[in-house]
Amino acid sequence: MNSKMRTAFIMQIHKNPDQVNQFIQQLVVDDQADVYVHIDQRYFHEYQGRILKNPNVKVITNSIICEWGDISQIDTTLLLLREVIASKKSYDFVCLRSGQDLLVKNGLKSFLIENKNKVFLNNLKASQDQLAVMLMNWPKITRKRYTTPHPARILRRTLQDLYKKGIYLFPNKNYWPKDYSFYKGSQWFTIPINVVNYIIDFVNNNEWYYQFFKNTYTPDEWFFHTLIMNSPFKFDVENNHLFFYRWGNTFSDRSSPQYLTKDDINLIEKSDTFFARKFDVNIDPSVIEYFVNKVHFGKNVECQIKEVNDHIIHI
Repeated sequence: MNSKMRTAFIMQIHKNPDQVNQFIQQLVVDDQADVYVHIDQRYFHEYQGRILKNPNVKVITNSIICEWGDISQIDTTLLLLREVIASKKSYDFVCLRSGQDLLVKNGLKSFLIENKNKVFLNNLKASQDQLAVMLMNWPKITRKRYTTPHPARILRRTLQDLYKKGIYLFPNKNYWPKDYSFYKGSQWFTIPINVVNYIIDFVNNNEWYYQFFKNTYTPDEWFFHTLIMNSPFKFDVENNHLFFYRWGNTFSDRSSPQYLTKDDINLIEKSDTFFARKFDVNIDPSVIEYFVNKVHFGKNVECQIKEVNDHIIHI
């Protein structure tokens, strides 16, 4: 079993740096991973000096404002991916996570070693109704998150309904190949390093691709999914982002993962997933402490390597 190849975690954060440090500690404690952190520009100077000081942790200084539902989500992820490549380090996987996630199950490193060519990406081929999201250049006001019946949210729904009736307002006139299908899913992924290299090379050499998504709605749920599922790597994709969520069921929160508390621990552990979101130290610090003290990235892999080495010695 080869454990020498490190794993890169790329992380987008905008709040609770002490909580972020607890998650980072889970990832680097076994010295099998590096963490690259992007702090939203609005909080960069406040939080930069509060992120865990560790040789395996790097806060990137090229910080931008990262907004929900906006192309800046893609910009942030591309910045982090380019930082990983620029490091010239040998990685097996690159894993995108947020500062409100936690590891909730041991054995992730072993799992990645056993699935070295797999692409872990939640994805679904877009239906005809969903295509409105991509085939329109949405006004900026409609690309924001609203948890109430805001006029912009109502406008967004109206534009989608008109599209279904064949009335195309604000059409996306950017170039798109006819043989490219659209795919969507959760923005979080765990992908092999060769897929990362493919993504960056493709984006660098095909300006039309990024341009098409520039004014679309929630491009972070489409950009990487569509690129990968139209690539040779589509056959390696596992429709699994390795996450547990608890979704809301009201108008304001039905599309958002709910905050997890100690009451969710049993449900989380029964899910048999490696990550969960979202946590907030200001809502329930005890659930965070529970998983931070119990779970870390390399746990179990050391025992398996020792068993292999002991077996070889005995032979």
